[in-house]
Amino acid sequence: MASALNHGTYQPGSRLPGERDLSVQLGVSRTTVRKALEELARSGLVARSPQRGWFVRQPLLGEPPSVLESFSEMARSRGMSPSSRVLSTATRRASFEEAAKLHIAASDSLYVVRRLRYLDDIPTCVDNTALVLARVPGIEQVDLTDRSLYEALQTVCGVAVARSSYSVQAQGAGPEVAELLQVDQGSPVLVGDEVTYDREGVPILVGRLTYRGDAYRFEADLFRPLHPDQ
Repeated sequence: MASALNHGTYQPGSRLPGERDLSVQLGVSRTTVRKALEELARSGLVARSPQRGWFVRQPLLGEPPSVLESFSEMARSRGMSPSSRVLSTATRRASFEEAAKLHIAASDSLYVVRRLRYLDDIPTCVDNTALVLARVPGIEQVDLTDRSLYEALQTVCGVAVARSSYSVQAQGAGPEVAELLQVDQGSPVLVGDEVTYDREGVPILVGRLTYRGDAYRFEADLFRPLHPDQ
């Protein structure tokens, strides 16, 4: 079974046949199949969903420590194919919380884009981004289907992304997110909230990215301040 996984017989994110079918295919008992699956789970190759059976784990996506990359850049650097589907776009006024983070007035306009991001055609991330419309002229005319937002900001708006303030917390997937990401309701997801800045340190967007818990890892370099006597 491990050989089939390594040779791509079952693709990352795909559901494995049921234990009974696997036992017939492999010519072994269901007990042997179950033990083999549990061993593969301990090795991180497969995972079990109580309602949907066994799945092949996806490769983990995550930024290298202290490096800011777009979703598309992260995927391609790991040999995966990124794509996206635009769920909705809208122009609205900023909330008081958004205005405080973006250093704008609550009456200022935001362009809000909601996308479902894929890795190798597997839904991996629900991406909600709100951009300060006055700071990214022309972005509302851009079709962000299968396109990197960072690249569009650079080429269309002349805005270079330089830094992001980012926090991550674990949650359980609600009904809508679970349906979009094709996971069970209540399954673990990682929610990242960000404020992203240009080269001059001006905030240009706030975002919330909700990743499947089995597909994303956040990494960071941590430095301990040294005292003069150390």
